[in-house]
Amino acid sequence: MTRENKRKKYEMTEKGYYKTHACDEPFTCRVCGRLNTPDNAGTEHRNHCVNCLSSLHVDEEPGDRASDCGGVMEPIAVWVRKGGEWAIIHRCKYCGKLDSNRVAADDNPMKLMSIAMRPLAEPPFPIERIQELTDLMAGGGKLKSD
Repeated sequence: MTRENKRKKYEMTEKGYYKTHACDEPFTCRVCGRLNTPDNAGTEHRNHCVNCLSSLHVDEEPGDRASDCGGVMEPIAVWVRKGGEWAIIHRCKYCGKLDSNRVAADDNPMKLMSIAMRPLAEPPFPIERIQELTDLMAGGGKLKSD
């Protein structure tokens, strides 16, 4: 049974079905085509691709399957929750909604690190000006003379 069919089956009978029931069915990633199974995820709620970390915009609130958007949720950042657990920030390519999802145990570590390093690899200023900007911020250790 596909996620869409399962959503239709349970939307009238049991609101929030996915909040209380495991997502134990495999799915094929719409972005990279990899078959994803719940095995080795370390969670009962696999909601993104183990390989490319992309997801689908199917929820308004976690597990409700109430979104009609269906857009691809691209991984744009990672953050560290209280206690040290990593989470992925996803942004819907269609409507722009932002969501946070726990990192699964079997997620691609190189993809996670590349997302985490993106702000350092692509700073919002020309890297050639780093010395000049550093001097401006610190004052260069010199006092201005009158």
